[in-house]
Amino acid sequence: MQDAQTERRRNSMGNLKIGRLMLGICQTNCYFVYREGAKDVIFFDPADKGDYIYETLAEKGFQVKGILLTHGHFDHIWGVNRLKELSGAPLYAYEEEKILCEDAVTNVSDQVGRPYTVNPDRYLKDGEELTIADMTCKLIATPGHTVGSCCYYFKEADILIAGDTLFLYSVGRTDLATGSMSALVRSVREKLFVLPEATKVYPGHGEATTIGHEKKYNPFLS
Repeated sequence: MQDAQTERRRNSMGNLKIGRLMLGICQTNCYFVYREGAKDVIFFDPADKGDYIYETLAEKGFQVKGILLTHGHFDHIWGVNRLKELSGAPLYAYEEEKILCEDAVTNVSDQVGRPYTVNPDRYLKDGEELTIADMTCKLIATPGHTVGSCCYYFKEADILIAGDTLFLYSVGRTDLATGSMSALVRSVREKLFVLPEATKVYPGHGEATTIGHEKKYNPFLS
């Protein structure tokens, strides 16, 4: 009965939509998910310029209701604290990524000359579902790029926010602190390639792809 009620409520609202800003020295994809016709958004990986993110969204009438991190590298967090301050939105990350979030050496921000840390309001567990503004995503732990890298899956729309785990024809680098290529390949094969092939994959850098496309053509995973 509850599932039927949830489905009816979703059907009365707009479909999920996704927007993108590219920010920072690594041209990071910063995604925001919202319902068609609504103004509440979930924002992923504020790479830099929290003021700009907030103002750009506000100009379109959007309000950030939650900030989620796929991992804690500097090029995915430099805009977090200012966006959090301006929006009042809580910050979430995977519990295994605590060391990168809270240590400027491990997250590489110290080495590039701009030390930076973040303190999530809540650390999530693998498989945990999070609902913000009537939008529900599931955290999928995908260690490899970092020990606490994760993806967020919106089953309703077959959308995967993939961070630096899976790219078009590629995968994330594993030569930085806590990285492991064997763990990354295992994560993709065992945790992501079980998703529907039509699932749209939105990576942290570069263009979008699908699970089916990467299963067939990704040279790192063949």
